Amino acid sequence: MQIETFHLSYCSNIHPGESWKATFENLRMYIPQIRKNLEFEGPFGIGLRLSHEASLELEKEDQLSEFKAWLNLANAYVFTLNGFPYADFHRTVVKDQVHAPDWSMAERREYTIRSFRILTQLLPEGVDGGISTSPISYRHWQKNEADRQQVLQAATENLMEVVADLAQIESDSGKFLHLDIEPEPDGILENSDEMIWLFQEWLIPIGVKILSAKMKISDSQAEKLIYRHVQVCYDVCHFAIVYEKPSETFAKFKKAGIRVGKIQLSAALKVNLNQDRGLLRSKLLAFAESTYLHQVVGRKSDGEIASYADLPNALDYLQSAHEEEWRIHFHVPVYNSKYEDFESTNAVISEVLEFLKNHPETCNHLEVETYTWEVLPPSERLPLAETISRELAWVIPQLKRL
Repeated sequence: MQIETFHLSYCSNIHPGESWKATFENLRMYIPQIRKNLEFEGPFGIGLRLSHEASLELEKEDQLSEFKAWLNLANAYVFTLNGFPYADFHRTVVKDQVHAPDWSMAERREYTIRSFRILTQLLPEGVDGGISTSPISYRHWQKNEADRQQVLQAATENLMEVVADLAQIESDSGKFLHLDIEPEPDGILENSDEMIWLFQEWLIPIGVKILSAKMKISDSQAEKLIYRHVQVCYDVCHFAIVYEKPSETFAKFKKAGIRVGKIQLSAALKVNLNQDRGLLRSKLLAFAESTYLHQVVGRKSDGEIASYADLPNALDYLQSAHEEEWRIHFHVPVYNSKYEDFESTNAVISEVLEFLKNHPETCNHLEVETYTWEVLPPSERLPLAETISRELAWVIPQLKRL
């Protein structure tokens, strides 16, 4: 939906189901309910999650035609895709496999290009389209620097294939598409400095040569295409976990010439460690579930950061931890600042929204992304249409300029 100059939606990765049939059924079920709850009558924007399996099915002409007809009937439109999770994302052990295949693999490249071609068919005229994607790879998969260099070289080559394809799509159709790389704790890219490093050390010095040779264009033309079609997905939860201040991060990206293609509005758990650690551990166990990675980043009184690969690992060190606060990669509904005895980082979302009201040129794609509904402690669960509606209703007034 369009609020002021922003396209706002929720990410459909909250719905279980990997097939296109399951994905489409969820959209047909929930979009009308959410629209009614919000009393919103205009075009309803959709943040679509397409798995690899669903993308193969949807690219078929009959499926795509049926979906486009439904979008027209429902007064809805697709402006962004979540292309981070490639395969199963619910009701199975996902953990670090959410990064697989990584950007060194042809499967990731082909899935992403296929998804962009689908998005080209769905995107309304005059609206840019983006697909968020993984932060290159999961950093703990590389055993040494040589492995890491090999992954980055292959990833750069694959990313240039995507850039070339997006440039051709824009030339043929006039539609502007961008790949939005999403830094995440324990990804090869987990903060703004590393995102800038990717451009400065790989995409520009190495990617430019690859792209200019492939497209038979000048280096300067290739550089412009890279900065145009490769952008960043700013997941508020992820950047809050690594203790970055939104205004400073957006300023760094602007100075580096990196555009923000999508902002995912999401909140992390925030825990004050200055309390009974034994009791705290028993309460945190409710969030130490087996489906997703819940990376933990702690901060000491002097500002030093400590990282843990997953919440169960962090709990093993809780009694001896020197940090004063933990921020946990557990997406919680954005409308609450407290969850039982814990806090959330939803105040950071408000900071981002306030920044956007004053600097709307920063980004126009906003997507609420709370995919953990099924694994929240039972006391925190609401009917799904209700929690999605509440999240969007919490965001909308903060976007409107008074």
